[in-house]
Amino acid sequence: MSKPVTPQDMFDMWQKMVNPGAYPLQSLMFPVLDAKEIEKKIAELEVVEHWLKANVNMLQLTMKALQYQLALLKGGEKAQEILAESKPGESAGAEVPSPAMWAWNMMAEASKKGAETMREATPPTSKPKKKRKPQ
Repeated sequence: MSKPVTPQDMFDMWQKMVNPGAYPLQSLMFPVLDAKEIEKKIAELEVVEHWLKANVNMLQLTMKALQYQLALLKGGEKAQEILAESKPGESAGAEVPSPAMWAWNMMAEASKKGAETMREATPPTSKPKKKRKPQ
């Protein structure tokens, strides 16, 4: 047979439904005077605070990523409009870079800048003076 339900069982079930965070409602009515319990609750609340901040940061990151995707899509639409407006024999008013070439272009530009920096950083080598032959 089943076990009879006691008033304590009913209270526990009600408390779990009302307060799923597992903080006893009695502590709200009667403050805890034990320092260790208060430190424990502070530590638990700090963990919850860090978890909430991490979730907010992830939410903001997701929103920024979606905004970036939207900007890329709108930029692609503008590029298609520019290409559609230009006549086949003419070049478009603004050149539309190939999205497939962005990494190659970035590396080529970086190597050019690196070569220029190296040229500027190295002092010009002085050539040894040639000895003049007596005349």
